[in-house]
Amino acid sequence: MPRPRVVVLAPAALFRSFFDPPRERRLSRSFTWTRVAATTVTPALRAALRDAEALVTTWNSPRFGEELLSLAPRLRLVAHCGGEVKGRFARPLFERLTIANAPGPMAPYVAELAVAFVLMAVRRIDDYREALRRPSNAIYAALHAHGAGRETLRGRTVGLLGLGRIGQETARLLGPFGPRLLAHDPYVAPRIARTLGVTPVPLRRLLRGSELLVVAAGLTDETRGLLDRRALRLLRDGAVVVNVARGGIVDLPALTAEVRSGRLRCALDVTDPIEPLPPRHPLRRMRGAVLTPHVGAAAMDVRRAMADLVLDALEAFFRGERVKTRVSPRMLEHMT
Repeated sequence: MPRPRVVVLAPAALFRSFFDPPRERRLSRSFTWTRVAATTVTPALRAALRDAEALVTTWNSPRFGEELLSLAPRLRLVAHCGGEVKGRFARPLFERLTIANAPGPMAPYVAELAVAFVLMAVRRIDDYREALRRPSNAIYAALHAHGAGRETLRGRTVGLLGLGRIGQETARLLGPFGPRLLAHDPYVAPRIARTLGVTPVPLRRLLRGSELLVVAAGLTDETRGLLDRRALRLLRDGAVVVNVARGGIVDLPALTAEVRSGRLRCALDVTDPIEPLPPRHPLRRMRGAVLTPHVGAAAMDVRRAMADLVLDALEAFFRGERVKTRVSPRMLEHMT
């Protein structure tokens, strides 16, 4: 019996970052596959899609509308190496095809970065780093005479905007440090929050109460621009905004203005809609701002784990089994 035909949409380097030799061999054992490096629908991609029964996509793949059904008349499954599928495939495709994603491996790594940002902020590591870059030892004398401030997480209030995979993992990691944890997520049952030692609260209370605010929500129509100028003003003076989720949730110019004034600080792994930030963007040099280049889930281990989930989905589907990572049309409402 002929093996199912799979088209993988990825340039060579990106493909290898997901599918190392053992995973490539696993792909080859069960499928006849070809790789196409196309960011748009090219003649080469059209030719490859004609006989495709499954499609493996990455963040370099084209975004597809309903025309995918005519481009690939034999297509039954799409497996995405990543979490974001809502903006990559037209909604009717989720009803006509099995579309699976692989967000699970990212959460622990992104949560680790969130906790690193939180600890860096409360222990004022960036301030001390800056002080020791100066040709002076005044910081030693000041600490000797006056001591440090309240540089601990114990008893501090950390707010979680979003209590999905990343938010829940962040809560688990923060718990042993002894902070008071608040969360706002209207789509997560309060019992889940309480199991994690988290108090669910309305958004306004979250903002007013948080000394450190971790943004861990998905980017939806409801959350886009949620932390605008008015929302940021609800945060107390000296609060820290940590964003490891999606940049579009935070009004970047408004946050930049608050950090420039010295009222707020921030630690950002994402800065949409401007990413990467231009080299001369003020946040890249501004005191009170710590930036990383979207590294939350960039580890090679994450990509290999995603590839495993994609291979699991391919194998299960063509064995006639349920695809555990399938994204249903109903799930799209609360997804990035």
